[in-house]
Amino acid sequence: MEKGKYVAYVGTYTHGSSIGIHLYDVDVEEGTLSERKVVPVNNSSYVVKSKNGKYLYSIADEGVAVFAIKPDGDLEPINKVDIDGMRGCYLSVDDNGEYLFVGGYHDGKITVVHTHKDGRLGKVVDGVFHKGIGSVAERNFRPHVSCVTTTPDGKYVCAVDNGIDQVKIYKINKTHSGRLDLVDIIRCKRESGPREIVFSKDGKYAYILFELSNQVGVFTYKDNGKDPDFELVQTVDTLSDELDPQHDCAAAIAISPDGKHLFTSAAGDNSVAMFSVDTETGFLTKDFALPISGEYPKDIALFPDGKHIAVVNHESNSITTFSIDYEKKVLVMKGKPMSVETPNCILLTDIEV
Repeated sequence: MEKGKYVAYVGTYTHGSSIGIHLYDVDVEEGTLSERKVVPVNNSSYVVKSKNGKYLYSIADEGVAVFAIKPDGDLEPINKVDIDGMRGCYLSVDDNGEYLFVGGYHDGKITVVHTHKDGRLGKVVDGVFHKGIGSVAERNFRPHVSCVTTTPDGKYVCAVDNGIDQVKIYKINKTHSGRLDLVDIIRCKRESGPREIVFSKDGKYAYILFELSNQVGVFTYKDNGKDPDFELVQTVDTLSDELDPQHDCAAAIAISPDGKHLFTSAAGDNSVAMFSVDTETGFLTKDFALPISGEYPKDIALFPDGKHIAVVNHESNSITTFSIDYEKKVLVMKGKPMSVETPNCILLTDIEV
């Protein structure tokens, strides 16, 4: 790990006492966070950094807000854009820094926003509504786009639909100003509720977190020259027990900086699970699933040294941090939970100074 300065941005709902994005200074060696300030944003449910590291994008009631990241990590507002639909839940950027992708849980929509080189968000260049019916279950009977991100090679955009149990794969149409063309669909098990997709460090494997079945699906990924090719090769459980899985929901997924471990969190079970990654096959081996002293661990973030993890607990209004003992396969809590109202997401990142 390169030595440097790190900060954490925690997005929150603002219907209570919180007013936006909480900015924390990060002590990497100790595995702790120290709150510095709060930047006003209406209901920041997800944040992402630009590829060049100069800008931070946040979901907001108004659509999407963008901030310039100052050398010390502070945020300076630039502009906001309306996304021509209901508020989003997930953000990602393409490798070239041309487009911002917004996942819409409430309206089942993917929105593509043009980004300018000076950080400003431009116009909406495409908006795709998913169609279909998942099941009669309360949470997944219509499209809910819960995650949208590009493949590691930058060739495709993966839109995870929690409602219709699918991951739709799109290609960016460069000749038509960033419009999305559907090229493939990963059809997941009925009522599995896919929530998020991440890729291995070498880009050969995709890991899909299933919210309702509380599992991780391991897929091989390659581009055959014409279309993307995903193949399911393994499914593993995320929970610490099987006492009442119907009231548990997988929530977050992250890969360690060295790519050798994968972590997930689960609400209800209120746990974080760790898996060892076989870097040759992509297969996962479950090492533990342990309680995190909080309720609804909605998001997780690994520290840059891979030795600590921060857990954002939405229902208990807290952040808990732990050191990770890879040999003993346990988590050790670092101090008391930090208080923050209705946190949604955490981005732990390096800054210039």
